[in-house]
Amino acid sequence: MTDAASENTYPGERLGFPATGAGSIARPGRRIGALAIDWACAVLVSIAFFEYDAIATTVIFAIVQIVFLPTLGGSPGHRLLGMRLQLVGGGWVGLWRPIVRTALLCLVIPAVIWDADQRGVHDKAAGTVLLRS
Repeated sequence: MTDAASENTYPGERLGFPATGAGSIARPGRRIGALAIDWACAVLVSIAFFEYDAIATTVIFAIVQIVFLPTLGGSPGHRLLGMRLQLVGGGWVGLWRPIVRTALLCLVIPAVIWDADQRGVHDKAAGTVLLRS
Protein backbone atom coordinates (compact mmCIF):
# COMPACT_ATOMS: atom_id res chain seq x y z
CA MET A 1 0.00 0.00 0.00
CA THR A 2 1.35 3.44 -0.89
CA ASP A 3 0.74 6.65 0.97
CA ALA A 4 -0.98 9.68 -0.58
CA ALA A 5 2.26 11.67 -0.77
CA SER A 6 3.97 9.11 -3.03
CA GLU A 7 0.96 9.00 -5.37
CA ASN A 8 1.19 12.76 -6.00
CA THR A 9 4.88 12.87 -6.82
CA TYR A 10 6.33 13.65 -10.21
CA PRO A 11 9.76 13.08 -11.76
CA GLY A 12 12.21 15.54 -10.23
CA GLU A 13 10.19 16.47 -7.16
CA ARG A 14 12.67 14.81 -4.79
CA LEU A 15 15.44 16.80 -6.49
CA GLY A 16 13.61 20.10 -6.14
CA PHE A 17 12.63 20.62 -9.79
CA PRO A 18 9.18 21.81 -10.92
CA ALA A 19 6.60 19.41 -12.33
CA THR A 20 6.31 21.08 -15.74
CA GLY A 21 7.80 23.84 -17.84
CA ALA A 22 11.31 25.24 -17.87
CA GLY A 23 13.56 23.57 -15.31
CA SER A 24 11.47 20.38 -15.11
CA ILE A 25 12.87 16.94 -15.84
CA ALA A 26 13.02 16.26 -19.59
CA ARG A 27 10.53 13.51 -20.40
CA PRO A 28 11.34 10.35 -22.39
CA GLY A 29 9.87 11.56 -25.69
CA ARG A 30 12.20 14.55 -25.86
CA ARG A 31 15.17 12.50 -24.69
CA ILE A 32 14.61 9.79 -27.29
CA GLY A 33 14.04 12.43 -29.99
CA ALA A 34 17.32 14.16 -29.10
CA LEU A 35 19.16 10.84 -29.14
CA ALA A 36 17.70 10.07 -32.57
CA ILE A 37 18.81 13.48 -33.92
CA ASP A 38 22.34 13.08 -32.55
CA TRP A 39 22.64 9.50 -33.80
CA ALA A 40 21.28 10.39 -37.26
CA CYS A 41 23.83 13.18 -37.58
CA ALA A 42 26.62 10.79 -36.57
CA VAL A 43 25.39 8.29 -39.18
CA LEU A 44 25.37 10.96 -41.91
CA VAL A 45 28.94 12.01 -41.09
CA SER A 46 29.98 8.36 -40.98
CA ILE A 47 28.43 7.72 -44.40
CA ALA A 48 30.07 10.83 -45.86
CA PHE A 49 33.58 10.18 -44.58
CA PHE A 50 33.82 6.50 -43.62
CA GLU A 51 31.39 4.69 -45.97
CA TYR A 52 29.25 3.98 -42.90
CA ASP A 53 31.41 2.29 -40.34
CA ALA A 54 29.59 1.41 -37.10
CA ILE A 55 32.66 2.12 -34.98
CA ALA A 56 33.20 5.47 -36.68
CA THR A 57 29.54 6.33 -36.09
CA THR A 58 29.85 5.56 -32.37
CA VAL A 59 33.08 7.57 -32.09
CA ILE A 60 31.54 10.54 -33.91
CA PHE A 61 28.48 10.36 -31.65
CA ALA A 62 30.70 10.24 -28.54
CA ILE A 63 32.88 13.16 -29.68
CA VAL A 64 29.82 15.33 -30.32
CA GLN A 65 28.46 14.52 -26.86
CA ILE A 66 31.77 15.16 -25.09
CA VAL A 67 32.37 18.46 -26.91
CA PHE A 68 28.86 19.93 -26.79
CA LEU A 69 27.70 18.91 -23.29
CA PRO A 70 30.18 21.16 -21.45
CA THR A 71 30.26 23.94 -24.06
CA LEU A 72 26.58 24.38 -25.00
CA GLY A 73 24.98 22.66 -22.03
CA GLY A 74 23.62 19.87 -24.21
CA SER A 75 24.10 17.98 -27.43
CA PRO A 76 22.72 19.44 -30.66
CA GLY A 77 19.66 17.18 -30.28
CA HIS A 78 19.13 18.33 -26.69
CA ARG A 79 19.33 21.98 -27.66
CA LEU A 80 17.07 21.57 -30.71
CA LEU A 81 14.39 19.94 -28.56
CA GLY A 82 14.65 22.46 -25.74
CA MET A 83 16.74 20.67 -23.14
CA ARG A 84 19.92 21.36 -21.20
CA LEU A 85 22.24 19.28 -19.06
CA GLN A 86 23.32 20.49 -15.66
CA LEU A 87 24.55 19.18 -12.34
CA VAL A 88 21.82 17.98 -10.00
CA GLY A 89 22.61 20.87 -7.66
CA GLY A 90 22.80 23.30 -10.57
CA GLY A 91 25.71 24.66 -12.54
CA TRP A 92 28.20 23.68 -15.19
CA VAL A 93 28.83 19.98 -15.78
CA GLY A 94 32.60 20.40 -16.06
CA LEU A 95 34.87 18.34 -18.29
CA TRP A 96 34.99 14.83 -16.82
CA ARG A 97 31.24 14.31 -16.31
CA PRO A 98 30.42 14.42 -20.05
CA ILE A 99 33.08 11.75 -20.64
CA VAL A 100 31.63 9.41 -17.99
CA ARG A 101 28.05 10.10 -19.10
CA THR A 102 28.87 9.50 -22.77
CA ALA A 103 30.81 6.29 -22.12
CA LEU A 104 27.83 4.87 -20.23
CA LEU A 105 25.37 6.18 -22.84
CA CYS A 106 27.31 4.36 -25.57
CA LEU A 107 26.93 1.12 -23.60
CA VAL A 108 23.13 1.60 -23.97
CA ILE A 109 22.00 -0.44 -20.92
CA PRO A 110 22.78 2.30 -18.34
CA ALA A 111 20.72 4.75 -20.39
CA VAL A 112 17.59 2.59 -20.37
CA ILE A 113 17.59 1.90 -16.62
CA TRP A 114 15.81 4.83 -14.96
CA ASP A 115 14.94 5.81 -11.43
CA ALA A 116 11.71 7.47 -10.23
CA ASP A 117 13.08 10.84 -11.39
CA GLN A 118 13.58 9.50 -14.94
CA ARG A 119 17.35 9.78 -14.62
CA GLY A 120 19.31 7.02 -16.30
CA VAL A 121 22.28 5.32 -14.69
CA HIS A 122 24.51 7.38 -17.01
CA ASP A 123 23.12 10.62 -15.51
CA LYS A 124 23.23 9.32 -11.94
CA ALA A 125 26.86 8.23 -12.30
CA ALA A 126 27.83 11.64 -13.68
CA GLY A 127 25.72 13.57 -11.17
CA THR A 128 23.81 15.28 -13.96
CA VAL A 129 20.19 15.85 -14.88
CA LEU A 130 18.60 16.65 -18.24
CA LEU A 131 16.08 19.49 -17.88
CA ARG A 132 13.70 21.38 -20.14
CA SER A 133 15.13 24.79 -20.97
